[in-house]
Amino acid sequence: MKKVRLLLLAAALALLFTAAQAPLGPVQAQTAPGEVIVYLFWGDGCPHCAAEKVFLAALTQEHPGVVIRDFEVWQHPEYVEPLIELSARFGFEPTAVPLTFIGDRYWIGFIDEPIGREIRETVAACLASGCPDAGAGIFDAAAAVAAEAPVTPTVEEECESAGGRYFKQAESEVCLSPEEIAAVTVADSAPPARTLTLPLVGQVNLDAQSLTLSTALIAFVDGFNPCSLWVLSVLLALTLHTGSRRKVLIIGLVFLTVTSLVYVLFIAGLFTMFTIISFVGWIQIVVALLALFFAIVNIKDYFWYKEGLSFTIADEKKPGLYKSMRRVLNAGDSLPALIGATVVMSAGASLVEFSCTAGFPVLWSNLVAAQGVTALTFIGLLALYMFIYQIDELAIFLTAVFSLRASRLEEKHGRLLKLMGGMLMLTLAIVMLVDPTLMNRLDTALAIFALAFGAMLLVLLVHRVVLPRLGIHVGSEFAKR
Repeated sequence: MKKVRLLLLAAALALLFTAAQAPLGPVQAQTAPGEVIVYLFWGDGCPHCAAEKVFLAALTQEHPGVVIRDFEVWQHPEYVEPLIELSARFGFEPTAVPLTFIGDRYWIGFIDEPIGREIRETVAACLASGCPDAGAGIFDAAAAVAAEAPVTPTVEEECESAGGRYFKQAESEVCLSPEEIAAVTVADSAPPARTLTLPLVGQVNLDAQSLTLSTALIAFVDGFNPCSLWVLSVLLALTLHTGSRRKVLIIGLVFLTVTSLVYVLFIAGLFTMFTIISFVGWIQIVVALLALFFAIVNIKDYFWYKEGLSFTIADEKKPGLYKSMRRVLNAGDSLPALIGATVVMSAGASLVEFSCTAGFPVLWSNLVAAQGVTALTFIGLLALYMFIYQIDELAIFLTAVFSLRASRLEEKHGRLLKLMGGMLMLTLAIVMLVDPTLMNRLDTALAIFALAFGAMLLVLLVHRVVLPRLGIHVGSEFAKR
C-alpha cells in the first residue's frame, strides 16, 4: 500500500512539472480526420498570447481543417470556470496563459521552439487520423459558435490587432511585434534571429535570454542591501572580538545559510502567489505601483536617510538584534549550542530585514511568473538569483575569515545603496506601467538597466557636484557636515 501511495505521489508531481500531457482519458467526441479543434485561452496584453494568436492564424491558413476556439480570460471572467473544468480534465490547475488544448495534449505558455513545433506536429497527426475534442461536454454549441466567430482571421489582421508590423516574403508571412519577433511562416521557415557578436562570448541572441539577464542584474543590485550587509558586518565584528577564526567561520556560514533559506522561501511564496493570480489582468499594475512606492521611499532615503518613512532597520529594533548576537557569542565552545543560537538569531534578523528587501523579490517574482516559466526553469533562475545575491556577503564573510578584520557599513554607503536600488526599481516600475513587454528582449532589457544606472550617476553628479557649486544643498547629508 505504501508503494502505491509513493507511485501516486510521483505521478502527481510529474503532472505539476510538465507542460505537454499524455492521453487524458475519457473524452466523448472524436473529430474526423481532416479536422482538428484547438482551444486557446489567452489574456489581453500578454505578449506570448499575442505571438501564439499570430502563429495559430497562420496555421489555419495552412490547414483549413484547423478550427480555433479562443477565449480571453483576463477581461472575460465567465471563461475562467470552463478553463478550470477543462484543466481538471487534464489533471492540473491553470496558473498562467496562454493555455492551448489539442486532442489529448496541452501546453502552458508559448515559444516557437519547442511549443510551436509540437503544436504543428500534433495538428498534423490529428488531421491525418483524427483526435479527441478536448472541450467536448464543457462548451455547449452556443458557446462554441460564439468562440469560433472571431476566429480564422488572416495573419495580417492578427498581427495588426497585436500592434505588430506585417510583411510578406516569397512563401512566408512574418509579423514583427513590439514585444518580440514573432516569426510565423507557412513553410515552417523563420526569419534570422537578431544576434550580437561579443568578444570571447561569440554570438548572443538578442531575442532570448532576457529573463536570465534581468535575473542576474536585479539580484546583483538586490544583494547590495544595506540592512542585510549591516547585520552581517556587526555580527562578524562582534565575533572577531573572540579572536577565534573557527567561530567566525561557523557563525558566518550558518548566518548566510539560514538567511538564504528564508529569502528563498519568501521569493518562492511570492512566485506561487503571482502564478495563481496571473489571470487577474490588473495584477501587473498593482505590482508596478507597489514597486514605485518602494522606489520613491528608497530614493528619499538617499537624500534624507532614515527620516520619515524608511525601509531600514528601525533603531528600536537594534537592541534586540545586539542581544541575540551576544547570546550567540555566549553559547561557548559547544558546537550544537553555537549553531542553534546562530540559527535563531539569523531567522529573527531575516524577519526584521523584510521591510528592506521586499521590493526586488516582488518585482522579480512577478516578472518570472508573467513569463509562464516551468517550475524547473524557476528553480534554475532562483538558484542564479541567490548565487549572485550572496556574492557581496560572501566577499565580506571570506575577508573576515582570512584577515580576521571586518568591514564596516557606514551611512554614506547606505545612502548610495538606497539610491542605486531606488533608481533601478523606479525604472522597472515605469516600464511595467508603460510597456512590460520591453523586458522580453535582451537588447531592450539591457538598455533599461543601463538607463537606470545612468540615471543614478546623473543624480549623483547633479546632487554632489553641480548643485553645491551653485550654493544649493539638498538633503540631510549636508546638514551634518
